[in-house]
Amino acid sequence: MKKRFKLISSFFVAIGLITGCASSSSVKETNTGKPNIIVIYLDDLGYGDVGAYGAKAIKTPNMDRLANGGVKFTNGYATSATCTPSRYGLLTGVYPWRNKDAKILPGSAPLLIDTSLVTIPRMLKNEGYNTAIVGKWHLGLGSGVSDWNSRIDIGPNELGFDYSYILAATQDRVPTVYIKDGYVENLDPNDPIQVSYEKNFEGEPTGLDNPELLKMKWHHGHNNSIVNGIPRIGFMKGGESAKWVDEDMADNFLLKAQDYIKSNKEQPFFLYYALQQPHVPRTPNPRFVGATDLGPRGDAIAEADWCIGQLLETLEAEGILENTLIVLSSDNGPVLNDGYYDDAEERNGDHTPAGVLRGGKYSLYDAGTRVPFISYWKGRIEPQTSDLLVCQVDLLNSFASIVGSDFSSQDGMDLSEVILGTATEGRKNLILEATSRTSFREGDWVLIPPYKGPEVNKQVNIEMGNLEDFGLFNLKEDPSQKVNLASSEPEKLEEMKRTFLELRGDGFQETEKLELK
Repeated sequence: MKKRFKLISSFFVAIGLITGCASSSSVKETNTGKPNIIVIYLDDLGYGDVGAYGAKAIKTPNMDRLANGGVKFTNGYATSATCTPSRYGLLTGVYPWRNKDAKILPGSAPLLIDTSLVTIPRMLKNEGYNTAIVGKWHLGLGSGVSDWNSRIDIGPNELGFDYSYILAATQDRVPTVYIKDGYVENLDPNDPIQVSYEKNFEGEPTGLDNPELLKMKWHHGHNNSIVNGIPRIGFMKGGESAKWVDEDMADNFLLKAQDYIKSNKEQPFFLYYALQQPHVPRTPNPRFVGATDLGPRGDAIAEADWCIGQLLETLEAEGILENTLIVLSSDNGPVLNDGYYDDAEERNGDHTPAGVLRGGKYSLYDAGTRVPFISYWKGRIEPQTSDLLVCQVDLLNSFASIVGSDFSSQDGMDLSEVILGTATEGRKNLILEATSRTSFREGDWVLIPPYKGPEVNKQVNIEMGNLEDFGLFNLKEDPSQKVNLASSEPEKLEEMKRTFLELRGDGFQETEKLELK
């Protein structure tokens, strides 16, 4: 693998020298042989939310710049239709369904990733990289019940990140504070933080009991402690000086990411820039209110796109854009009403967050896991649209190959040539997950086993993919999964079931039996 990367690198250098385009940053890259790597990870961004993927009602010029200047994948997947599992798969190269605890975590959950596992930052750190995460974490912290008033014993820094600046879980969950390298930022020791996901603290107002204190009304599930006029999931007391201002979150994370880049530009670095948009509560800065006609959700996407543009400008200003591989994606598919009344459904109009795909966040249908997926390396990756199958679980192995590491994770593949746009073949198959249910894609075909449960989650108004019998769909001919071919293609159905059973092995967490004829 090391030899192949050197050949790829030498090819790109030769092209730059021949055309007279080799900048000082290009020379730096050839000296180290290792590019900077940035993963830009959005939260609940759908396949149809980006201009380059067909969005008309939202302008995303900076995401479009990456898509139109790099590889725009039309078959790029997260590992899961919800956030915690997909982030687990991204960082570890291990399918989240192998870990029974890889589900949406409360803000007080212990660290989900075993510290003995190799992660993207740990692998890159071993190869001489400085590593950082800025933004949403949601993979648990600590070894049990965390003491938010002293250093949290295990977290991102114990998984290979040299620098971490995070929110513990999601913007709608307590604790509503920033955590820097294990310590709550701006905490007053005389006002200690208390967190509970079981019961409220005496005298503390909640969204359920004190609606008069709210500036954003809850729709379902978000009626506990109130912070900044927004009711959250979970209960929190204290830590007033440390609490974030929701509308300033995007700017704060951007500034930390920019500062990290400026401080580490002289060495290869890895930055996991995990934006919180457009997850609820959607609180764009006042500068972006009204940026779209779609209300806070659309405005939050516009804000996220601006942040990405500012990050690119920083890379350009520091002279390292040509030495930086960027991968942009989302943790799962889209959702409109996910717990608050914010007019996301009422103002959606003709916009299709999932594009032509069926389902959304939480769903086994394709829109749950098929997301925008872009790789960009200025001057190195030839602009193209690719229909090759690729998954975020492959990034660890692919990055390892690119930087010359021999590491290989349990479920990831080395798709470095796919990421670099030089391959003609991607993954052959992929096991996908949504709320402890799994499905199987192979080639153009998708198999969804039968599951109990509602066909439509009425709280979020999304089709869940809970079928009474097997679902078999050909995505090339039917990307919207309207026609179930299970009865008309019995041989293909049995073939898919057989391969699925072979691949998932003992790690399968479901209770339903997938019996062969």
